[in-house]
Amino acid sequence: MRAVGRRATALAVAVLLAGLAAGCGDESGRARVRALPADAEFTHPGVLVSDAQLDTVREKTTAGRQPWLTAYLAMRDSEYGSYKYRARPFTTVHCPGGEEAGRGCAEERADAIAAYTQALLFGVTGKPQHAGQARQIMDAWSARLTDHTGANAGLQAGWTASTWARAAELVRHTPDAGWPESRVRRFEKMLRGAHLPRLTKKVPDFNGNWDLVMTDGAISAAVFLDDHKAFDQALKRVRDRVPAYFYLEKDGKLPYTPAGSAIDTPKRLTTYWFEQATYKDGVTQETCRNFAHVGHSIAATAHIAETAWHQGVDLYAEVKDRLKAALALHARHQASKTAPKWLCGGKVERDLGPDLEVALNHLENRLGDSVPAAHRLAARTRPAGTDDLFVSWETLTHADNPGR
Repeated sequence: MRAVGRRATALAVAVLLAGLAAGCGDESGRARVRALPADAEFTHPGVLVSDAQLDTVREKTTAGRQPWLTAYLAMRDSEYGSYKYRARPFTTVHCPGGEEAGRGCAEERADAIAAYTQALLFGVTGKPQHAGQARQIMDAWSARLTDHTGANAGLQAGWTASTWARAAELVRHTPDAGWPESRVRRFEKMLRGAHLPRLTKKVPDFNGNWDLVMTDGAISAAVFLDDHKAFDQALKRVRDRVPAYFYLEKDGKLPYTPAGSAIDTPKRLTTYWFEQATYKDGVTQETCRNFAHVGHSIAATAHIAETAWHQGVDLYAEVKDRLKAALALHARHQASKTAPKWLCGGKVERDLGPDLEVALNHLENRLGDSVPAAHRLAARTRPAGTDDLFVSWETLTHADNPGR
């Protein structure tokens, strides 16, 4: 099985050579690259949602077009969009595993989503009250939070860093948001001190959604912080994990193992893949656990690639085939009533969340690549709301919205 890990290294080298040999450009003619040059400036706002995408959201919502208007109203009318929303900050957020009660975990996730919701509302409406709400929430947390502890600290830090950074990016880089520089610096200190250290912990033998969610948080924070080192580390980490999570038949008879993993026998591999022993395009390491965690991994991978895209790095070129295959397989079986015997013994947990929009937008609206099952599922379940973890309002921000 150690040869499987070596195959992953060979694949990474092949991808590197392909990335160096070919490039593509965005609408402004900027060449897309495999890595951001050390002297390149980050593009802001550029965490998941670009300025051009926000302009499109504003235009379509103001014009009353669907599904954006319905998505906007759902966001506005949610608890997170209320002018009365108040933050509930903690000094230490403790998130244990198992059945033990946490302290501050749900509160931080909710408050981060509320800050992002208010930042989006400000971006769409220009109403200063929404900017004030976002600032109040972020300032309350940055004044107190110093650490995440417990067995689930890394996952919590990943969920919240990704959302905090989206909110902070929009408020900091939207004119007239009124966020004082001293509060911006304090918020940066929170991300550096309470989040990034947890997000750099290596978890090769954990379920893959951990690595991908933590990397989503890390790259989001890196862009907000203008941190090239953290950005580069996040790219390396996702390039290691994605081929070991999303299987393609071209990989060989067995999936790749995560870099640094102790999963070094066929028996351990089968256990790690929740007893799935037949590998076909689109199967993931957690497919036979449940579709919810697969959705988290699809969303996190797409978030990472989208943020990299806004910075001029075409990570999508390396992950799109795996994302497409996973979208097709899981959307098809989410909508069906039965599963074939080869897949999880014919029993799957159909609990896919609001996780399709970002990946689908790139495949369909930038590449012109059809994913019929995922398209139908997304259309039927719109507007995608929030999973109350780290995915929020992505019909509004990414449905048919490639950015100009």
